[in-house]
Formats: sequence, C-alpha cells, structure tokens
Amino acid sequence: MLSRNFLSSSRSLRAMSTQVPRGLAAVLEKKPDDVVITFAKRTATGRAKKGQLKDVPVDEMLYHLFKATISGAKIDPTKVDDICVGTCHPPSPLYLSRAAALAAGFPHTVPISTVNRLCSSGLMSIRNIAQGIKSGEITLGIAAGSDSMSLNPRPSPEISAIVDEHPEAHDCVQPMGWTSEMVAEVFKVPREKQDYYALISHTRANEASTKGIFAEEIVPITVRGTTISIDDTIRPGVTAEGLAGLKSAFPQWSPGTTTAGNASGVGDGAAVCVLTTRANAEKEGMEILGKYVTSAVVSVEPKVMGISPVVAVPKVLEMVGLTKEDIDVYEINEAFASQFAYCVEELGIPIEKINPNGGAIAISHPLGMTGTRQVVTGLAELKRKNKKLLVTSMCIGSGMGAAGVFVNETRHGASL
Repeated sequence: MLSRNFLSSSRSLRAMSTQVPRGLAAVLEKKPDDVVITFAKRTATGRAKKGQLKDVPVDEMLYHLFKATISGAKIDPTKVDDICVGTCHPPSPLYLSRAAALAAGFPHTVPISTVNRLCSSGLMSIRNIAQGIKSGEITLGIAAGSDSMSLNPRPSPEISAIVDEHPEAHDCVQPMGWTSEMVAEVFKVPREKQDYYALISHTRANEASTKGIFAEEIVPITVRGTTISIDDTIRPGVTAEGLAGLKSAFPQWSPGTTTAGNASGVGDGAAVCVLTTRANAEKEGMEILGKYVTSAVVSVEPKVMGISPVVAVPKVLEMVGLTKEDIDVYEINEAFASQFAYCVEELGIPIEKINPNGGAIAISHPLGMTGTRQVVTGLAELKRKNKKLLVTSMCIGSGMGAAGVFVNETRHGASL
C-alpha cells in the first residue's frame, strides 16, 4: 500500500526541479520566461459507438481541431516549433498526427510527436511542450489530446508467461473495471457512496450544459457537413433512484458496485493548448489565459491504480510549496466513482472545489483528451470565477497517477 512517508522521501525531493517556484507569491509572480497558455479549447464530446463523433477517426478530429487552433489562436503556423499529441489506442499514432497537422495547414517544417501515458496523455503533451520551452529548445508549441473510443477501444494487453508470473505485473494489465472493484473492496467504498458522487457529477454537468457554460471552452467544428458544438454525452434527468436501480457492470468481480451510471463515460473528442513564453506572447500580441507551473507523475499498486491522485496531488503541491487550501479549483478525473470518492475524502478537499461543472462520469473520458480537457475546463472556470489556481489530477491505467498546477492569467483586480 501507500507509504505515508512518500512525500518526505529523498527520491521525491530529488525530483523537484530547482526551476519550480515555491510559495504562493512565487507561483503567481510574472516573469518573461514563464510558460504561458494563449489558447485552450476542446471539441464537444461524443458518446462512443452512438454519438456525434462515432465515425470520426483521431486524425480527422485532430485535423479539424488544428485548423480551428490556427484560426482561433491567430498564430502563424510557420512559427510553431513543435507539436505534441497525447493519444492512446489508434494504430500508428505518430503518422496520423503528422498527417493531420500537415493537412490542417502546418508546414512540413513543423515537427510533431505523440505521447501515451494512458489517461494522463493529454497532460503529458502539455508537460512535454512546457519542458521544451523551459529548456530553451523551443519558443512556441502546441499540445493536444485526442482519442476515439468508438473506433479504437482499449485493446486487451498481452504479456508473456514469465512476466505474468509477477503478481503486480499480472495486475497491471487487468481490465480497468476490475481495478474499480478492487478499490471499492480494499478501501470499503460502498455502492451508495459511489452513486452519491456520481449524481453530483451528472447534476453539475447537466446544469452547466443547460446554462451554456461549456460553450465558453468548446470550439465548434464542422465535420462532414455537420457542426458539432454541444456534448452529447451528458445525460439529463439522472436521479438517485435511477442510479440505484442500475445493475453491476462487472458482476464477475466482487463487490460488483461499479455501474454504467457511476463509471466514466466512454467517449470521443479532442482538446488543445497553445504554449509559449510570456515574453513571446507579449511580443506577438497573444492573449495570455494561464500559466503552466509544474506537474508530477507518481506510481501506486496496479490493482488500486485509481487512488493515485491521493499521492499525485500532495506531491505536486509540495513541489511548489502550496497547501491544498491555496487551490481554488481542482479537476480530478472521475475514472470510476469508487476511486473518485476515495480520493476526494482522503485528500480532504471540499467537493465544492472539485469538478464544479461535473467530470468524466458525466462528460465522458476519451483517454488521450482528458488530461488536456481538464486544463481547458479548469482555466475556463477560473476565468468565470476570477480565481487564481488550478490543480488537475488523474489516475493512470497500470498503476500510475499525475497532477499539474496552473495559474489563471485573466483575473481582474488581481492581488495575493
């Protein structure tokens, strides 16, 4: 299980970059070499197999998103130094990402890479571009995340017999539904509690969608003659009684408390952030939306992979010398209500601060998109509330977790 001395371990301390600001004042300070976000948008999400993007492959989603980015961010595509795409399951992801960028209008002089750290892939794309900027290797980069769970569902990983003999190696390739049930069993998270947190997500997302809140972060794309601008994954009218009446999605595994209503929705979509230095943004006249501060990646036992935000969030806060009370909004991925409930209560963060407009249980969880979407969604919420700080976090299949810290740069009347 988790070591309670994790954060004080020498390995954790060694991982902290000397370039990372420490303390609230330092985090909020504006410097010319800050990595800033000048454009942050996402597509609407589509229900896997049934929704508006079910027949749209990842390259086509990226093509439309890249075109919208060039136009909306008002960037000269020839000045982009690098692109990184977080995506998990499409075959030959680098080839299709490169092709999508070329077709969208980026010249052949702009390089591209892909990253796959499963549910954190979108955040890792931001991290990779940010680190390139921090190192001075690049000045302007694009981070995207996209997946089609309709066309590229999770494959069944196969490992050799000798590797499978190791218990944790065996556990790390088991179905995610099994890990949800393991969290529920090991940490005693009852079905009623899971449904309680699921209802919060469904209710908040439905209210946000009805009020048009998500329109502020969604960039409409026209795909095959149809304009897509509203999530079709959000289910109206979800009730406690309805959730309680759902059957177990995984009755083969005890305690069988995970259902279609309290697990993340399976969906399709893409999201993007444009990053550069503050100095370059000001020189080019770009609007500065937010600042990337830092991120952290951690590992836990594979069979309870869902609890990893409990390690990742304290680690990233320690790295920058912040307390959990300093953070205004948390976007913590709702892979399953079992793990989400445990993380919320173990972290001791008021639910009012977490996923204020719902999370993946309601909006869905296209794997490569989520880490980027959380940043897009969180920055938009900070702007609406005129608040300062965002922390994003997610568990990662096979037993890892990640978290990131971001600053809202659109505040008016800003002060410490």
